[in-house]
Amino acid sequence: DQVTIRTMGEGFTWETQDRERDIAAARRAWDASKQMIEACRGPDPAYDMVILDELNIVLRYDSLPLDEVVAYLRDKPEMLHVVVTGRNAKEPLVEAADLVTEMTMIKHPFRSGVRAQKGIEF
Repeated sequence: DQVTIRTMGEGFTWETQDRERDIAAARRAWDASKQMIEACRGPDPAYDMVILDELNIVLRYDSLPLDEVVAYLRDKPEMLHVVVTGRNAKEPLVEAADLVTEMTMIKHPFRSGVRAQKGIEF
């Protein structure tokens, strides 16, 4: 019970067929993420680290307001580490997060024609 994983979102948003659905999914995921962060306030925090996987993509496509996310992260509990992943991180987010990563593909099954796999890409 040292790791909690919550799968959120609707998949590959850059090829969306329903932008409103994607925005609603991003909002639900962000609200759930904020609940996890709020659980870290006080003397007995629920988590030491929260990883917001692919949040940079959500912000890149304006599915959430950047200023809202940055303001919230600036007010996070001091001892909580927030890690943000995804390409094209916007500078205000980089400044607000504790750690920002961008993975680069060296080898991937996709190159051999293997489609996205549950538990690997999503």
